[in-house]
Parts: sequence; C-alpha cells; structure tokens
Amino acid sequence: MCPDPLLGKADSWYEEEMVFYFTSNVVSPPATLFMGRDKHENEDLIKWGWPEDVWFHVDKMSSAHVYLRLQKGQTLDDIPQTLLEDAGQLVKANSISGNKVNNVEIVYCFWGNLKKTAAMDVGQVSFHKDKEVRKFQVDRRSNEIVNRLNKTKTERNPDLRAEREDRDREEREEEKSRKRQEKLREKEEEKKREEEAKERSYTTLMTEQNMKSNKEEDYDSDDFM
Repeated sequence: MCPDPLLGKADSWYEEEMVFYFTSNVVSPPATLFMGRDKHENEDLIKWGWPEDVWFHVDKMSSAHVYLRLQKGQTLDDIPQTLLEDAGQLVKANSISGNKVNNVEIVYCFWGNLKKTAAMDVGQVSFHKDKEVRKFQVDRRSNEIVNRLNKTKTERNPDLRAEREDRDREEREEEKSRKRQEKLREKEEEKKREEEAKERSYTTLMTEQNMKSNKEEDYDSDDFM
C-alpha cells in the first residue's frame, strides 16, 4: 500500500481543489503530467481518473501522486524511457524522503489498477493486480529535468468530475459514430453482394440462352440437309 504524500500542510483542508500541470517536451506531441496539491486533491484524482492515465509514486515512501495522460489506445509499452525519466524525477522531487536519497524505486501502473477502499487513509491506494504494476530506478535527482518541468508548471482548479464525464460522453458519441459507420459499410457490402449475385445470374442466364440457341440452329441445319 502506498502512503499519502507529505506535501504542504498535510492535515489541512483547502476551499478549492488545486492541480499542478506540467508539460514534457521530450515526446511529440508533448505529454501532460499532473499531480494534486496535497493528499485531498489526490483523492479526487483517484476517484475521477481516466483510463488513459498512468499513475506514478515512489515505492514504499511518501510522495506525490503523479499522473501521465496517454493517448487513447496507447499502452505502458508505448511510454519512451525519456518520458518515464521525466515522470520519475517529478515524483522524486515531490517526495520529502525520496528527494533526500539516491536510488529510489518508482512504481507505476494504469489508473484503472488502483484500488481504493473505505478503510484506507486519505491519499492511500493499493492495487487490484500486483502483476500489472511496473517499476524502474531513479539513481539521483536531475535538477536539469526538474527545472525544465517546473518552467512549464501551471495551476488550475479543475472540475475533475465534469472533465471525466465529458470524456466519457465523447467516447460514447465516438462509439455511436463508429457503429453507424459500421452499419453503413455492412449495408453497402450487402448491396454490392446482391448486385454481384444478380450479375452472375444474368451472365449465367445469357450463357444458357446462347447455348440453347446454338443447339437449335444446329438442329435446323441438319434437318434441312
């Protein structure tokens, strides 16, 4: 089970949610990394995450919950090493304990593999399937990477629930459109098959008529002789 992050006043409630966004330009198009201001924002990120979100955390230490939003259809194997390094450095830099030591291990998995129960403390998570959790090593802090990411940092008060609902609504519309296109293709293919069947039937009929006509001509010629 991963402990909650110790960012800022861990036991204080804020009137507004705050999420920090970072842009990683090591890939094209640029990737978005984001994290909650504290463990309370992490609760909402856990609750309203997207299937495309990949979660990062320092293993066995308190740290920020950093997310990477992939494109639809991408897998963990599609994340290049340079982007993993950016995410890992961001997690390490936002871990009070992890930022002070070398050789920390970063765990990551898709948001859908995060498990949250009522018995867990705020910000704590475990996993549905441990085998779907991956790990990599960050040897030491890279100020170059951290400074580059911090220069892109923006703060927003997003309505995470509304964003997720918009995402799901868009996906449903895309699925409806896909099914409509699929039905249209099926109708076009059926029409094409019917036309081809008619053409084959017509060709067969014409061939039979020609053969019959030829036989009749041969018979009349013999009878005349």
